[in-house]
Amino acid sequence: MLADAKKRKLYDEFGPEWAAYQAAGVQPGQARGQRGARGPAGSRVEYRTVTPEDMEDLFGQGGAGFGDIFGSIFGGAGRAGGARGQQPQLEVEAPITVSLGEVFRGTSRTVELPGGRRVEVKVPAGVKEGTVLRVPGLRATVQVAPDPVFTREGTESKDVRVAVPVPLRVALGGGEVAAPTLKGGQVKFNIPAETQNGTKIRLRGLGMPDPKGGLAGDMYAEVHVQLPVPMDERTRKSAAEQPS
Repeated sequence: MLADAKKRKLYDEFGPEWAAYQAAGVQPGQARGQRGARGPAGSRVEYRTVTPEDMEDLFGQGGAGFGDIFGSIFGGAGRAGGARGQQPQLEVEAPITVSLGEVFRGTSRTVELPGGRRVEVKVPAGVKEGTVLRVPGLRATVQVAPDPVFTREGTESKDVRVAVPVPLRVALGGGEVAAPTLKGGQVKFNIPAETQNGTKIRLRGLGMPDPKGGLAGDMYAEVHVQLPVPMDERTRKSAAEQPS
């Protein structure tokens, strides 16, 4: 068998597997120039450069499975393993209570999280009751404390209401009165003659600011007619003569 020169050359190049190479059509000397080494039990290991086209044949379009194969071998390394390693940040939920005056001006609160870390929560001017403000690690729900002077006309409204005491003579004959404002100080306005108790007079632009930068709300001055005390006989008689 080895007397055949071609077979002898194949045997010299490929060892005991020379017959398989011959059946595959490999010619003597064809493997020269390729890097190779003898593996265990005399088997021959060959190396060659893999082209992008080869990668597509082996692993699909663009070699997409390549990273997954090596990720499974080396404990999830690579894109898939990196995504699994990211842990979502936990959020603490807590209420923050502010006054109506603070809502008008805007303010901030410092909240201590578990572990002692402190975060600052900025409360924008005009914020509504129940608004959720988020900072890293915290979801803060805004609660507005009741105000002794002003009342918000609904949790979603920018309008506020304030009670204004009006002397009986001004309610009957008309005149000027004053009301407090959220800005501080007072605003003066006129009461028309024969104004009924409980009447609301609209004062434009004196309500809550718009958190989105729009027009401010209005303030409604609610008339609370004050009877003179002690009431003299003439006033008592005049009041008794009024139709019911």
